[in-house]
Amino acid sequence: MNPRTRREMFARFQRQRPEPTTELEYRTPFELLVAVVLSAQATDAGVNKATRPLFERANTPQAILDLGLDKLTESIRTIGLYKTKAKNVFALCRQLIDKHDGEVPADREALEALPGVGRKTANVVLNTVFRQPTMAVDTHIFRVANRTGLARGKTVRAVEEKLLKVIPKEYRLDAHHWLILHGRYVCKARKPDCGACIVCDLCDFRDKTEDCSPELIARYATESIEA
Repeated sequence: MNPRTRREMFARFQRQRPEPTTELEYRTPFELLVAVVLSAQATDAGVNKATRPLFERANTPQAILDLGLDKLTESIRTIGLYKTKAKNVFALCRQLIDKHDGEVPADREALEALPGVGRKTANVVLNTVFRQPTMAVDTHIFRVANRTGLARGKTVRAVEEKLLKVIPKEYRLDAHHWLILHGRYVCKARKPDCGACIVCDLCDFRDKTEDCSPELIARYATESIEA
């Protein structure tokens, strides 16, 4: 995929979703951090169902510690791997208080030092809360990047680094959300919905499940490009 095609791809994503954001529900940086930690191997909808009542009871590090590990564990038991996740959240709350005055740090190294926080979680927080141009490559982004030819790579880190290199600068802040949503709802794992894809004509995927829709593409296209 050439630079002009990549630019057109993200121009269309921007037209479709001018203000994309995470589907995890949160009101504060701390709430987002906890939600992302809980979202590993779980759906955003499932996490939201658990965090709505939890955050009403406790939505600060100190409040979580006051709630206690047992009650925290019970609050998120509907989420996969809930026992391990509860221990991580409880431990990261203690570390936030001890080392960061209870605040979520805007620093990758500090974030990744928190229990249960890896590179992907840190990237989500840095991008969504602190508006840094990071790229949290999950299964959706990894699939879309490779399938479309946007940024092919054999590892998550390779795809992350290539995406940050090839995505036009003006689109990098929101690219993370656009690609996740596109992978979640259109470029799905088992059967991509090519007929409902606004970048179908730009995509390098050879085994398209349906013909591209000229009408749909015309609605979002900003210029004429041969894929």
